[in-house]
Amino acid sequence: MIVLDGLTKSFGPKRVLEGVTLEVPDGENTVIIGYSGSGKSVTLKCIVGLIEPDGGRVVVDGAVVQDMSREELAELRGRIGYVFQFAALFDSMTVAENIGLGLARRRLDRDVIAERTAESLSVVELSGTEDKYPAELSGGMRKRVGIARAIALKPRYILYDEPTSGLDPVTSAVMDQLMVRTRDLGVTGLVVTHDMRSAFCVGDRIAMLHEGRIRQVGTKAELQATTDPVVRQFIEGRP
Repeated sequence: MIVLDGLTKSFGPKRVLEGVTLEVPDGENTVIIGYSGSGKSVTLKCIVGLIEPDGGRVVVDGAVVQDMSREELAELRGRIGYVFQFAALFDSMTVAENIGLGLARRRLDRDVIAERTAESLSVVELSGTEDKYPAELSGGMRKRVGIARAIALKPRYILYDEPTSGLDPVTSAVMDQLMVRTRDLGVTGLVVTHDMRSAFCVGDRIAMLHEGRIRQVGTKAELQATTDPVVRQFIEGRP
């Protein structure tokens, strides 16, 4: 389980996180919604140690991330896949090379890397694209390669940063199906998004981050029935 306990974070005079507390249960997709700039992506980066919070704790499987050594942090990142908002693929590498990079760092056998690459591309329905370069793929396909790269590592958790941002409705629906499928494979997901259609499609639990704190958290039915005026305004998309 991932536990966020009173996270605070400032960048200069700007306070982004004001005490974020949230549990991410195993075997589910938890979605964090909120306005742009509300600190959703910062929260994800705190979990994997890319950003260190000013206060509070991130606890993953009982271990405090801030207390980890460099070696322990590297081991943690091996258990957590990260799907970046813009895929973050290396343009000079083929699809197979992008997916295999993390596997090669684990010093896996070349045949194992090829097998894992093929398996992960099959899951995201991109078999046959191994030799293509990112520039030859659509935005949606690049994001699916990002998911393939994450699941090739066989992680315990996957963090998704705005996975449907900038995609057309059909491609967004494909991404939603992949996030549900990945959960069904036994991977715990944490998704940050401002796309309510996607949130209600993939989320087992939904939390709203507002003004640096979790405003409300609950099941899809509980969020849809909320009487909180701030949460209701956001999920209904009212100005």
